[in-house]
Amino acid sequence: MHKSSHRPLPEALQDKTTRLRELMESAESLLIAFSGGVDSTFLVRIAHDVLGDKAVAVTARSNIYPAFEYADAVAITQRIGIRHLTLDTHELDTAAFRNNPTNRCYHCKKNLFGRLIDMARDLNLARVADGSNADDANDIRPGMRATRELGVMSPLKEAGWRKDDIRMASRCLGLPTWNKPSCACLASRFPYGQPITEKGLAQIAQAEASLRDLGFGQVRVRHHGPTARIEILATAIPHLMNEALRRQVVSRLKSLGYTYVTLDLEGYRTGSMNEVIAGEQRDVPPLDGNAS
Repeated sequence: MHKSSHRPLPEALQDKTTRLRELMESAESLLIAFSGGVDSTFLVRIAHDVLGDKAVAVTARSNIYPAFEYADAVAITQRIGIRHLTLDTHELDTAAFRNNPTNRCYHCKKNLFGRLIDMARDLNLARVADGSNADDANDIRPGMRATRELGVMSPLKEAGWRKDDIRMASRCLGLPTWNKPSCACLASRFPYGQPITEKGLAQIAQAEASLRDLGFGQVRVRHHGPTARIEILATAIPHLMNEALRRQVVSRLKSLGYTYVTLDLEGYRTGSMNEVIAGEQRDVPPLDGNAS
């Protein structure tokens, strides 16, 4: 078993830490879906501590993920010392993803984790794990149905780790992601039913990069055709109302092809596109028909 030293975690997290390590040990060997975000970085660190060379991180790479996320993933795995592999994915080749139904994530995760399971088998690794945490049950996440059907482990969720716990523990461990803004695939910026296109994905990526360059860390640009709906933290809204900055934001986003640039006065919140289906079941069953 691989050991590493770190600052002691808060006493309140000791039981969860013990449970998490036990889950890792019971897996014996593990392939981890690794995005480079807060949750998966913490999971990879603990897996490497517990399993050593029997833990492998795999990052999916495609145009639905911001380029900086892949760069971060590479740097983090090098820092931790875990073996890191890349899986190139092509989500837009699949009609069930491209057409953007409300259960788009189901089809995406079913394909992704199916391929990760194949990779784990080829690498002689016993299980596949994702970085879902205990807070994720509070949002509409059809992708979680896919991972359950495939038998994917969610050790953080199983051990009761919440996002705030993970950030606190990550800070103690010196992980650079402890205060990293939440990220999600760029397809989540499209309203359900609006087809996902390469052009739209690139437009969103550039728009969000422009806003980050202007100092907005937690940001989403929701893509409503010719309209960009900006979500930033509510506490950052007064800053954006600075006249010079506001004009700069409008100019940059219009230069990317948006006709209208709007600000969501509710501010950033996870899964805002799900508000239109909030009354539906949280586990949306898959659509009939095969993906193509």
